[in-house]
Amino acid sequence: MKVGIVGLPNAGKSSLFTALTGAAADIANYPFTTIEPNVAVVPVSDQRLEAVAPAAKASKVVPDTIEFRDIAGLVAGAHRGEGLGNQFLANIRETDAIVHVVRVHDDPNVVHPDGRVDPLRDAETVETELMYADLEQAERRLERVSKAAKGGERHAIAEEGWLRDLIAALQAGRPARTVPPPADAPEVVKLLSPLSAKPVLYVANIEEGADSVPEPLEDHARSTGARAVAISARLEAELAELDDAEADSMRSDLGLERSGLEAVVRGAFSLLELIAFFTADRDKPAQSWHIRRGATAWDAAGLIHTDMQRGFVRAEVIPWDELVDAGGYAAARERGTLRIEGRDYVVADGDVVLIRFTSP
Repeated sequence: MKVGIVGLPNAGKSSLFTALTGAAADIANYPFTTIEPNVAVVPVSDQRLEAVAPAAKASKVVPDTIEFRDIAGLVAGAHRGEGLGNQFLANIRETDAIVHVVRVHDDPNVVHPDGRVDPLRDAETVETELMYADLEQAERRLERVSKAAKGGERHAIAEEGWLRDLIAALQAGRPARTVPPPADAPEVVKLLSPLSAKPVLYVANIEEGADSVPEPLEDHARSTGARAVAISARLEAELAELDDAEADSMRSDLGLERSGLEAVVRGAFSLLELIAFFTADRDKPAQSWHIRRGATAWDAAGLIHTDMQRGFVRAEVIPWDELVDAGGYAAARERGTLRIEGRDYVVADGDVVLIRFTSP
């Protein structure tokens, strides 16, 4: 999973990146400090996996990962190449989801590119640039598709209708994610890959001591199919420099329930409707995996390895807490809580799944 961290210059992107990854991204009080996107692959801790590993007598714990990309700051006119616009748009196309950092704090020592802090305006500035880029791309695509549609091609007719709806929405200031694809041609979104169709998590970069997303930004996120969380990027960056015990103690003193990483990771996974399942067996690594909600055991097998999917025979499934409570697979079998499921079984969040398959 690749997540791009975006926002206006000096919004707090690099501070958040540092907090999330523990990697020291360049930070300075001027635009375009981050030119090439900083990339870090971060393990996603899960306490359920930590409990499953000893119950399954696994050799070690291997958490799933999430890739964060700290992308250069964007300015108005990016779709025309202003600032580092072309590079920004190219980098963001490679991501699965967007973490959009919006400055809320009003620190006079940090320059704002527009001279004053306005979270809603700043959020709309970035999203408008994405929509402008999408509009140009959609209009070019419509010219090509319309010719095929005139010839009566069913798929082209469906795509043409969707493109016209999309263009109308973008011209009205609504992002592509608010325009669902036609039921008989769902792949049209993938063919166009509009930037504003990507799931968005707004991160309100608040002052230390604040604890909520400003209402206008919260309303904007809700109305455009996005989500929002509040984090002090500066505080989280400072906490990232401490060891775990010190950081936990300071969070407790400040009344913070979880780290910025947890808030952002949970928000990102929620955007993509991902759930976690685990694989664990004696003397083998206990691993966590993330898959779309509603995916089947056959899908899970393919995520682990294509050979497992091709030779799928059955899945042995047990909820993680049932395995931990039983103390292992043998006791779980005796209790009848370890089930045999076929390829169409819908994986539940927290399932421990053992795929049995024939080798090719």
